[in-house]
Amino acid sequence: MSASVEYPISTRLPQPPERRLRVVVTGATGYIASQLLPAFRQRYDLVLLDVRTTDRNGREVEGVQVADLLDEHWQAHRRHFAGADAAVHLGYYRPPNKGVTGAGKGYLDERPNVDMAEHVYRLALEEGVKRVVVASSNHAADWYEHPIHARKIESIGPEHLPKSDNYYGWAKIAYEALGFTYATGAFGRKLEVVQVRIGAPREIEAAAHEGKPVQYKRNLGAFISSRDLQQLFVRSIETASIEDEWGIPFQIFYGISNNTRAFWSIANARRVIGYTPEDDSETRYTADIQRLLIGAGHNGRLGEDEGAS
Repeated sequence: MSASVEYPISTRLPQPPERRLRVVVTGATGYIASQLLPAFRQRYDLVLLDVRTTDRNGREVEGVQVADLLDEHWQAHRRHFAGADAAVHLGYYRPPNKGVTGAGKGYLDERPNVDMAEHVYRLALEEGVKRVVVASSNHAADWYEHPIHARKIESIGPEHLPKSDNYYGWAKIAYEALGFTYATGAFGRKLEVVQVRIGAPREIEAAAHEGKPVQYKRNLGAFISSRDLQQLFVRSIETASIEDEWGIPFQIFYGISNNTRAFWSIANARRVIGYTPEDDSETRYTADIQRLLIGAGHNGRLGEDEGAS
């Protein structure tokens, strides 16, 4: 296990498969991986890949092999995928001196992430991997937050057309669409693909939201706890059938907890893979909500209409 923070294991994981699955994990030293690996290590034989073997704090992550899936010789890494049951793609190329999201990122900054997704899909397809589970993002549909803030719509789900107004979100849309192409069988067999549009996978610090009620309510709606994230990914890996109504083994799930203030729908995750999140940001942060929102007169759900209930 990584020497970094150890997250509690979800108590709502399904019974482990009769045979331990072999699972490839890209981006294995990253933040999302740090939340998933405690559960993964208990259930799977792991092939952990990243461009380094240490986490963001310089601590060694046990078992990680160096593999650059953007290298011109990326096909040399097919040996890591050979014989695997599933691949979990968490890898992310971060351009120098730029954050993960936000203004200032251009097409060429994000294009490598689309290329990396293609390489993972292709290696999985050619090496017989059954399923690929990808860490996508709510930013694949972040444009919708404008009408949500304006109280013109209440919620959205995976069935809505993905829309983003930035290159980070565009890249997520691009490799979601690419994953669907692989799932149709266009390149041979149908590669099973799940896209998890992760919301806000970190604790919500009250100090960072002083005087920012709209941002605070937004993050309360987007929150996902580490144990709910584990359950969502484990069920995405292990559920026997993920076919849609057209027989295509492709699903998009929003990665949020059972939040009272949710504005993304997890109805299909509940239905298709039996996702039953344990946490709700409304109860997890009750005292902070009372002080920052209710006590300050900022009632209601997400949006600019603070007087609405």
